Amino acid sequence: MFRQVQSSSPSPSLPGAIGVFDSGYGGLTILREMHRRLPDIDFLYLGDNARAPYGTRSFDIVYDFTLQAVTKLFDMGCHLVILACNTASAKALRTIQQNDLPRIAPDKRVLGVIRPTVERVGELSRNGHVGVFATPGTIASESYDLEIAKLFPSFVTTGHGCPMWVPLVENGEADRPGADYFVRQEIDRLMARDPLIDTVILGCTHYPLLLPKIRQYMPGGVQIVEQGALVAESLADYLRRHPEIDCNVTRGGSIRYLTTESPSKFNPLASLFTGSPVDAERISL
Repeated sequence: MFRQVQSSSPSPSLPGAIGVFDSGYGGLTILREMHRRLPDIDFLYLGDNARAPYGTRSFDIVYDFTLQAVTKLFDMGCHLVILACNTASAKALRTIQQNDLPRIAPDKRVLGVIRPTVERVGELSRNGHVGVFATPGTIASESYDLEIAKLFPSFVTTGHGCPMWVPLVENGEADRPGADYFVRQEIDRLMARDPLIDTVILGCTHYPLLLPKIRQYMPGGVQIVEQGALVAESLADYLRRHPEIDCNVTRGGSIRYLTTESPSKFNPLASLFTGSPVDAERISL
């Protein structure tokens, strides 16, 4: 999979910010934790809301869209981009790292959210039976299964797609009674497939907004793994281990938000994910 992609004209830059990309809103839960862990760092968030969701799109389309976003963030001065989207991490990250970075930006880096999440599963699971809740696209990619198998070959992984969970969140239903049925249904279906599961990964960045209901219906003793804090700690560790990247990161504690949608539509829902007001700018990819 290899395409010639023309770099877009640079937009007004924020040199040295860490770029954070998501197909829509969910990556804001990752950004929130990264900012909490590294409050002095500048971040530049880009949500491709006009073309979301990515979860049901093909590998080729997700790759194309993700590479466009990464290129835009590089043009705006980012030396490091985090794909704060499980679908993009599953369907595009490896190709971008292996095929595109050596060609378009050999001195820059792109990281995902799946590997940092999986690395901690070995410490959390007591019996090696792990469940994964994610979008159908992430589950179909088998990215979690493959990463867990690499690091923990004896583990049994059961992935389960939850097609209704993202719409529930994005339609403001996450904390309402109507969400209970869909949350309980998917938990019951997962546990029926492997009753021995003792650890469940929330493999979609929207799902933390459903956490109170997930905890309510999850069987006792099952650990729930959220990605935000794990990815944030992994980023801090990455910067410690890679001074050549860290030296290009600016530290003003700012966050700038970009969206391919109308800001008037993006801002109210985005504030639910961040817990604070959001004032985004519209851009084109």
